[in-house]
Amino acid sequence: MAVAAMAARAHHFLMRNDGVQIVFLRVALAAGFLAALGDRFGFWGQSGTQNVAWGDMHHFFEYTAKLNPWFPKSLIPTVGWLATVAEIVLGIALLLGFRTRISARLSGWLLLAFAAGMTAGTGLKSALNASVFAASAGAFLLASVRAYPWSLDARGDKRKETT
Repeated sequence: MAVAAMAARAHHFLMRNDGVQIVFLRVALAAGFLAALGDRFGFWGQSGTQNVAWGDMHHFFEYTAKLNPWFPKSLIPTVGWLATVAEIVLGIALLLGFRTRISARLSGWLLLAFAAGMTAGTGLKSALNASVFAASAGAFLLASVRAYPWSLDARGDKRKETT
């Protein structure tokens, strides 16, 4: 009986706090994008510094070429900048909770494309180590929720209700 009561309390706690979980997922996805951007713009240090993947756009483009062997070398800067702009827009939109459903869905597809590129370019293990499949799944899950608490979307919904 005690186990059933504990399970009921745990279920009630999780359901009562699902807004916190949604916000946590939204902010975690945004942080992943923004941290990667900081890396390629050198905010985390120079290339070769501990825990720095690229350190600058040149090294990021080299990595982009590795993950996209199907693109001609001349298109790699364009692909890299498109990914960068997408991460800026999606990272900020997720952080603010702006157009969250579409931002989350696009994030899921972008992360899945990263996972495919990492698998093709560096192997499945590197994609699994970077948790891009899990992040993609989280983004798709975020796109499926009914409401986005503590977001610009929620604020806009409240304004619609009062007018």
